[in-house]
Amino acid sequence: MCARPLESSVRFSVANLPNRTIARYPLSRMVFLLSARMRAEVLYPAVAVLLTMAFSGFCNGAQSADLSTASVSRYEYHSVHDPDGIGKFYLGREIAAVMGHQGADWLERPEREQEEQPARLVEQLKLKPGDVVADIGAGTGYVSRRLATKVAPRGKVLAVDIQPEMLNLLTNQMASLGITNVVPVLGTESDPKLPPNSVDLVLMVDVYHEFEFPYEMMSAICRSLRPSGRVVFVEFRAEDPQVPIKPLHKMSEAQVRKEMAPLPLRWVETIEVLPRQHIIVFVRQP
Repeated sequence: MCARPLESSVRFSVANLPNRTIARYPLSRMVFLLSARMRAEVLYPAVAVLLTMAFSGFCNGAQSADLSTASVSRYEYHSVHDPDGIGKFYLGREIAAVMGHQGADWLERPEREQEEQPARLVEQLKLKPGDVVADIGAGTGYVSRRLATKVAPRGKVLAVDIQPEMLNLLTNQMASLGITNVVPVLGTESDPKLPPNSVDLVLMVDVYHEFEFPYEMMSAICRSLRPSGRVVFVEFRAEDPQVPIKPLHKMSEAQVRKEMAPLPLRWVETIEVLPRQHIIVFVRQP
């Protein structure tokens, strides 16, 4: 039964009761003043619909609660924590706060070329023309534009970020450089919004440690990988106290491997050719 006929039928029935009856009796009493036919054809079916909706809502709510509970139990929350973190912990590691688009200039700093050697990084990825690469946390496109030249002309780079402002900066950069095979993608904190089974390589440069929902995000990333697709983490080395980066914005190889253990990923190698960062490579398992 659709809602509109039900509404009109109920209004008609009540409207035909004397005004003094409406004023005198509560709604529960008015039900019995309706005709038996009206109760059978309109009121009782309406009650059945409402009960069904309520039960469905209860079941959906219970399912959502189960999912929420599973998510909460995966993480720990501490009120006392590092000021550079969000107070949320995953497998013993506090999650770092995200760098906002206001700090975009830092991504394009001239000294980054020497400190991180992006050309050497891209060389280690062994990309080939036609590959589809997802650059997660692409920011201004500092790495994306370097990847784009390696996979051109048939390949493309899916530049994912959760900040529209960053994607605006990235889009302007690509337009000014004449790069046409970088596609901006607005993701969320738990989903990069990548098509399933579509990506050859997922690259995360200095970004994984800021994922608010690392397990959910990596699960979605795994679904986006083609068979034998690769996932590459580039993180400042936490093992080296000489790396001049705040502790929460560094990760050890052991911690990265620990956090990938629950996922369908197999560690392949860790490449140590960059001045300050690991290149930690995983492959999707069948």
